[in-house]
Amino acid sequence: MAGKFELKTAKNGKFHFNLKASNGQIILSSEMYESKKAAENGIASVKKNAGDAKRYDRKTSNKGEHYFSLKAGNGEPIGKSEMYTTSAGMENGIASVTKNAPDASVVDA
Repeated sequence: MAGKFELKTAKNGKFHFNLKASNGQIILSSEMYESKKAAENGIASVKKNAGDAKRYDRKTSNKGEHYFSLKAGNGEPIGKSEMYTTSAGMENGIASVTKNAPDASVVDA
């Protein structure tokens, strides 16, 4: 089973998506978008940029947890990971996005 993007409508009427790995775990979450079309464009940007190692911005939270964001070609963030206890876990998350995003289906959730 391949990964998938779940496109959701928030209670405030805005749209966002999660990229889930084949095991169902969320590996990347988007910001809120004003329209469904804008969220779909965000998904297309994740698919396009997921394979480019330079697009991943590795970070550490104030609590010492590791996470990453995926940036578009213009430098704007298009998705953020969960928090990981180790940098190795974060790198596995990046590898999972790289593997799953390009061919992931899109479903309305």
